[in-house]
Amino acid sequence: MNRHFVEIGAVAAAIASALGIALVQPKVAADVASARQQDDIFTLPPPEQIRVASFGYRHALADLIWAKMLVEHGLHWQEKRKFTALPSYLDAIVELEPDHPTFYEFVDTLIVFQPAGVTADDARLARRYLERGTVERPYDPQVWLHYGQYIAFLAPSFLADTDEIERWRTEGAFALARAVELGADADRGLAAATILNKAGEREAAIRLQQRAFALTDDPETRRQIIFKLQKLGAGMESEATVSRVEHEWRTRYPFLSRGTALLIGPHRRPDACAGPHRDERNACPRDWTDATRDVR
Repeated sequence: MNRHFVEIGAVAAAIASALGIALVQPKVAADVASARQQDDIFTLPPPEQIRVASFGYRHALADLIWAKMLVEHGLHWQEKRKFTALPSYLDAIVELEPDHPTFYEFVDTLIVFQPAGVTADDARLARRYLERGTVERPYDPQVWLHYGQYIAFLAPSFLADTDEIERWRTEGAFALARAVELGADADRGLAAATILNKAGEREAAIRLQQRAFALTDDPETRRQIIFKLQKLGAGMESEATVSRVEHEWRTRYPFLSRGTALLIGPHRRPDACAGPHRDERNACPRDWTDATRDVR
């Protein structure tokens, strides 16, 4: 009989426990969810102090913060909430390693692709970081290319003011032109030239296309550039000039790269370069401008 009462008591206790959990669990879950929705806490020192706190291991600490930031960004996506502490992480990385090679490749993606919605201020923040990249890495074509593509094509979708949108697109086109000058693919300049022309910057669009023509070897890209120049009403002097330079490059210096051949300069006949009037003779050009003067 005692055993029977013990079994009944155990079953009753289990039922009471289950009812207690069912009653308490929703409130506890709501409290946990509410706590998780609060603003993030960034535990590192302010940017102006974090360089000292690294004890000289600036690059290692920057990489550590970068890894931590990526983990936190993923967790916030999983929890469907905005990563409010993200700018603090970004500022810390920039303070430690201003020319961080990966930072400027992904910073805009980290800022404008968040689950809780993005504002125009977020788009402007991403632009400020990318502009910092063009200062810290002024001769990196990929940094300029990424910056130009962002403000010309992606960022305007987060803006509301029409004048601001057009201004950003024009500035993005100029950034793309700079990227092409530094060595980015010349076909990137095709879209930039279209934007500049629509913005009333016809001469800038022509100069961009002419520089792009000189910097590419791809026949299809050159065909498209020639077509664009014709639509802009530009002369084809650049085509003749480039052909003259490339003819000399491939004839006299086929074993050199294009850049090295351009650095060496045009061929100069020793006998034509003698005498007080040597700079006035076509056979003794001082630079490529002199060498191509008769085709311009």
